[in-house]
Amino acid sequence: MPIIKYDIFVNAPIHVCFDLSRNVEIHMETTSKTKERAIAGVTSGLMEQGDTVTWEATHLGVRQQLTAKIIEMNKPYQFTDVMVK
Repeated sequence: MPIIKYDIFVNAPIHVCFDLSRNVEIHMETTSKTKERAIAGVTSGLMEQGDTVTWEATHLGVRQQLTAKIIEMNKPYQFTDVMVK
């Protein structure tokens, strides 16, 4: 199974960074070029453990949908999400 790990260092309190990383509206702002948007599940606000979100976006000219679920959360340090559809 592929695993994507991404580290970035930001000069801000950890809880601010953690909340930004699970904020649906912020994600949509940062992916505006592909017109990514939340169409089902949590469509605004902060995601929590057990939440799902279905994203719709166009990549390489193809409109796609994927659903992700947060399966683990250790605030404010880490969360794990998996693609379920």
